Amino acid sequence: MTVFILVAGMFTGAHVWQETAARLAAAGSEVHAVPLTGVDADHPAASARVDLETHIADVIAALDAVDAVSGREIVLVGHDYGIHPVLGAADRRPQRVARVVYLDCGMPQNGVPALAAVPDQVLRAQLVERARRGEGEGELTPPARDEWQRWGSTAGVSGPVLDRLTALAAPQPLGTLLQPLRLTGAVAAVPATGVLCTHNGVSVDLVQQRVDFGDPVLAALTGPRITFFELPTGHWPMLSCPAELADVLLRAAAGEGRRLRPAGADAPPAHLRPFPLDVPEFPRDRRGHVDLYAPDARDPRPAVVFVHGGPVPAGARPAPRDWPTLVGHARLAAAEGLVGVTLEHRLHDVADYEHAAADVTAAVELVRADPRVDADRIALWFFSGSGLLTADWLTKPPTWLRCLAASYPILAPLPSWGLTGGRFRPVPAVAHAGALPLVLLRAGRETPGIAATVEAFVTAAQECGAHLELIDVPNGHHGFETLDAPEEVRPALRRAMRSVVTHLTG
Repeated sequence: MTVFILVAGMFTGAHVWQETAARLAAAGSEVHAVPLTGVDADHPAASARVDLETHIADVIAALDAVDAVSGREIVLVGHDYGIHPVLGAADRRPQRVARVVYLDCGMPQNGVPALAAVPDQVLRAQLVERARRGEGEGELTPPARDEWQRWGSTAGVSGPVLDRLTALAAPQPLGTLLQPLRLTGAVAAVPATGVLCTHNGVSVDLVQQRVDFGDPVLAALTGPRITFFELPTGHWPMLSCPAELADVLLRAAAGEGRRLRPAGADAPPAHLRPFPLDVPEFPRDRRGHVDLYAPDARDPRPAVVFVHGGPVPAGARPAPRDWPTLVGHARLAAAEGLVGVTLEHRLHDVADYEHAAADVTAAVELVRADPRVDADRIALWFFSGSGLLTADWLTKPPTWLRCLAASYPILAPLPSWGLTGGRFRPVPAVAHAGALPLVLLRAGRETPGIAATVEAFVTAAQECGAHLELIDVPNGHHGFETLDAPEEVRPALRRAMRSVVTHLTG
C-alpha cells in the first residue's frame, strides 16, 4: 500500500486536497492531508511565532504517525510553498520516505527561505527587506477573488470553486516565508517526481531546454531516480483536475514518468542542432556584445537584429549568439543582401528584463552607427522569452524601425514569473504600433501557457487593426527550427525572411 501525505501551498489548508484524496483512497491508498499550524482552521497556533520549522514539525508528525508496516511506502507531496516543509521533513526522515513529489513548485535549496519563490517581485522585495530587519512575525493577507492569478494560473478552476478557495483562504504566517530552509543533504537520495502544470508556464520540454543550456542547479534533475509529469491545467490541479492529479500521483508512486536527458548525452541538445536551411558562409565581425554578418556591398544595407530568447543561464557556452539558429538566421539575412546581426543580452532570470532591454537598445545603436548599415532601415526579430522586449518597440516605434518579427514568442509574462508593472506587456502595447509591420511565426504545438499569450496578442492586434502577418507552423514546437520536420519549417522561415526583406527594401 502507498501512503500519500499531502501538504498544501500558501494561504490554503488541508481542505484543498479533498477530491484528490478521495480518489487516491478509492484506488486503495492511505491518504493524509496535513493541517499546517496557523493556517488550517482546525490547527491553530499555540503562540504568535509560527515559522517554517513549525510546519516541518507538522509534516514530521504526520510521517511518524504512519505505522512502519513492511511494504507501505510513503510519498510526500508538496504543492507550491508546501514543498519547503516537505523537504525539511524528508531530509530528517529520509529512510521513511519512498518519494517526494514536487507539485508545480520550485526547487528549494539549503539556506534559502520560501520568500525566494514568491512570484510577485515587488512583494518579494518587500519581504526581503523585512527579513533583513529581522521581522519574523505577522501575516501575509490572502488574495481576494480576483488576485489569485498573481500567485499562479487559475486555468481550469471554475467560478464556484474559486469562490470557495477565496472563502477558505487563510493568512500566511510571515515566519514560514522568511526562515531559511535547512537541509543536511540526506533528502537528495530520496527519489523525486516533478508535476508541472503547463498553463502556469512550465513544461518538461522547457526544463529540458534549461538543462541543455547548462544550468548547474537543474543538472541534478537528470538522475535516474527523478521523473516528470505534465498536467494541462493551472497552478491548482487539486481543484481544477483532481482525478487527473490523483492518477499522476499514483503513477509517480510507481516510479513512472518522463526522465530528463543529461546535457550533451547521445546527441547535441536542441538549441545546438543544425539550422534547417542551407545558407552561405559569411564572415563574422564581432563588436563587443554584437556580431555582424554583412554582405559584400558598396552601399549601406538594411539590417536585421536577431534577439535571442531566455532566460539563459549566465555563462552558458556556447553563448546564444553562436547558436546555429541565430547564426543561421543572420547568414540567411546576409544572403538576402541585408546585414544580419546577433547579440548577447543579460536575460539570465525573469527579473532581468530591464537589463536585457538596455542591452538590446545598445546593440541597435551600435548597429545603426556602423557604416555598412542603412541606419534608417532596421528590423528587429525576437525569439521565445525575448518576446516581452517587443513591448518597448511597439509602444513607440521609431521611424527607422521598418519591421518587427517574432518566432514562437512569449507575449505576456507567464503566471509563475510574477512580473509586475506595465512595461513588458506586448498585448496592450500593440495598440500603439501604428503602421509598423509585424511578422509572427506561430508554433502549432506550443506550450499551452505560452500559446495563450500569443492568442491574446493576435486578438489585440486584430482588434486595433495592426499590420500583422501570421506564419503558422502547424506541427511546430517551441524552437521548431531544430526540433521539427524541415519540410514544414523551411517554407515558414523563407516566407518570414522574404516578408522582412520586403518591408526593409520596399
